[in-house]
Amino acid sequence: MDLKTINIEDEIKLSYLDYAMSVIIGRAIPDVRDGLKPVHRRIFYAMHELRNDFNKPYKKSARIVGDVIGKYHPHGDSAVYDALVRMAQDFSMRYQLVDGQGNFGSVDGDPPAAMRYTEVRMNRIGHEFMRDIEKETIPFQPNYDNTILEPVVLPARIPNLLLNGSSGIAVGMATNIPPHNLRELCAGLLAMLDDPDITVRDLMRYIPGPDFPTAGFICGCVGIKDAYETGRGTIKMRARVEVEESGRRNHLIITELPYQVNKARLLERIAELVKQKKIEGIQDIRDESDREGMRVVLTLRQGDEPRVIENQLYKHTALESSFGVIMLAVVDNKPEVLNLKGVLNNFLDFRRLVIIRRTQYELAQAEKRAHILEGLKRALDHLDEVISLIRAAKTPPEAKQGLMERFEFSDVQAQAILEMRLQRLTGLEREKIIEEYQEIIKEIERLRQILSSAALVDQVIREEIKELTDQYGDLRKTEILAEAGELCIEDLIAAEEMVVTISRAGYIKRTPLSVYRSQRRGGKGRTGMSTREEDLVTSLFTASTHDYLLVFTNRGQVYWLKVYEIPEVGPSALGKAIVNLLPVQKDERIQTVLPVKEFKEGFFAVMATRNGVIKKTDLSAYSNPRSTGIRAIVLDDDDELISVCVTDGSHDLFLMSRAGKSIRVNEREFRPLGRVSRGVRGMKLDGSRMVGMDVIEEGKAILVITEKGFGKRTNAEEYRCQSRGGKGVLNIRVTERNGSVVGFRQVGEDEQILMITDHGRLIRMPVAQISRIGRVTQGVKLMNLNEGEKVVDVAVLPESESESEESRENEES
Repeated sequence: MDLKTINIEDEIKLSYLDYAMSVIIGRAIPDVRDGLKPVHRRIFYAMHELRNDFNKPYKKSARIVGDVIGKYHPHGDSAVYDALVRMAQDFSMRYQLVDGQGNFGSVDGDPPAAMRYTEVRMNRIGHEFMRDIEKETIPFQPNYDNTILEPVVLPARIPNLLLNGSSGIAVGMATNIPPHNLRELCAGLLAMLDDPDITVRDLMRYIPGPDFPTAGFICGCVGIKDAYETGRGTIKMRARVEVEESGRRNHLIITELPYQVNKARLLERIAELVKQKKIEGIQDIRDESDREGMRVVLTLRQGDEPRVIENQLYKHTALESSFGVIMLAVVDNKPEVLNLKGVLNNFLDFRRLVIIRRTQYELAQAEKRAHILEGLKRALDHLDEVISLIRAAKTPPEAKQGLMERFEFSDVQAQAILEMRLQRLTGLEREKIIEEYQEIIKEIERLRQILSSAALVDQVIREEIKELTDQYGDLRKTEILAEAGELCIEDLIAAEEMVVTISRAGYIKRTPLSVYRSQRRGGKGRTGMSTREEDLVTSLFTASTHDYLLVFTNRGQVYWLKVYEIPEVGPSALGKAIVNLLPVQKDERIQTVLPVKEFKEGFFAVMATRNGVIKKTDLSAYSNPRSTGIRAIVLDDDDELISVCVTDGSHDLFLMSRAGKSIRVNEREFRPLGRVSRGVRGMKLDGSRMVGMDVIEEGKAILVITEKGFGKRTNAEEYRCQSRGGKGVLNIRVTERNGSVVGFRQVGEDEQILMITDHGRLIRMPVAQISRIGRVTQGVKLMNLNEGEKVVDVAVLPESESESEESRENEES
């Protein structure tokens, strides 16, 4: 026996490197191709072998775990079950890969039930990992005891490494990849197929940042940019905290948490800080979360400023957390830190290889089938002779040999002829054989074209990606906010047309215009906004994500809001209170919201106050935003802003007072003034107050509503132009019977109006039911009121809202 002398240092170094590589490749780091660690891959393969599909009954988790550790994964059952549980948790996975039944833990850190109690099956999206595995698309290797084979990698159709992310600690290295939105990833992959030389910066227009399953906010894009360009970066996350008023007290409502934050520990930490008096002002902590969603209520002391306490919570608790991105994955059996483009490139290369292998397999199968069909077709052409030869043969091998010698059939063709059933000899079945042969020849030609063209391979990938988007794509959950002074956020958001919807109660939201597909006339329409029973949509317009919204308040302040800063939600969702998006003061009310694409010269903001003051200012004066807003108009102590509109300087304005007087004035009567100015008299009110101002639109009528439920509709042409500062003309006779004017609106024949009383009652009616009558009249009764009740407001419903309501009424009738 030969003995070999080895330096112990060298042996330890070599052994440790072998161990480290085993941990890296065999346990802790995911593969860049399917985004899975070995344990997850083995779980999927075991479920696939057991036919534990999304449309089949659930199976006990213990059965899956037993198969995995018995056949493929020689480690403890707890490691396998923990991995299985995580794939079923909606707060851990952006897209759950396993459909679980039973207790799988909670965001409070509660442990899952034992594996003998829970049941699982593969989720529908999980099947995208196994698609085409039987078509020789991926290599197999022997399992740990060399008794069966297991896949080296799964032929995943989805970019799972980025889709659900991954985290793991190996020897001397770690990976921490955040989850992303599938729709955005697919858009990025399509952009790479169109332009292989695309930069990471341009890719970020399609993939602006991670999308965590617990929603919340990402603050700033510097960390995202670093992570995507270098593979390493730090992303700051924040919870979604809203201020809610209840009586004299304010409440901080936590509805969404940063990713991987334990809610129970967070509440313990807040209680500890309150007890230590590091945070003062919180009187009560209540967890009102249920199956509908998360809701943690922090009741504040009377008079305490909510935003100050909110910032203290961000500083001292996990309401603000960091996610350290390390995009480390196994590439060609070696660990490698990749940037965003590197990850997507590796996935596309893998998909090209899978499609080529799948096409080769399908081509081989098609050629085999074509060979058999060709033999059957020739046999049918010489049917009588073939039958005679078979009947004359003493044994099947003799018949087979005779067919091969007489007609030069191959061994496979002769065997297929002998196994052919007699019913295939009927005329119809013979036609089917010929049709199948012709179809399979076309299929062979198509498959050969794919194998001969890299462009066609990419086209197949493109079609698969679009299919994934249609089937599994959803809206982003995590909002990305720009930090103070950071201007790059807009560069990361693609310009997209949005439908912005505002309700009477002040809720605002945006939804992609593409969601509202075109319908034929008379269609049912679709829900545009989920509202409370007493709330209805009063404003709806389209705007690009890069457009501005100028928000004017009654105190003469104007705030900026980018359309992309409005929460993007589904068509039927409620949206968010607009006051939670802006730093408005307690005594301020939102009066007007104006969409503005750009601050061009020659366009003006025209404002009207309760005391009849009109001010026209160049729109460019409002082009420099400030987080606290700026002064739009200087107001007298007893005055307030009531209306604002954007004009090009050539239209007629219509002003009206509570006393029923109105005046039509061309806006050229008002010279442009600076931003910090008072304005000039637009209408002499003689002790009355102005109720509104609007730009006259061609083809519309003026609808006037009084506080006792009377109203009238008059053509705009009946009001002649006058000079500014006059008393105007009588528009409606104000008497004890009909009351003072509440407001006016311009209406079209097909629109509807909504009248609201001070008792909270609503009436909705088509404009067509209100007669067109002359200027100097008392109007007609539109709404019956109770004693002491008054109409306080009127709104014109958007046409789409009216059509949807009419469709619902037609359907019910």
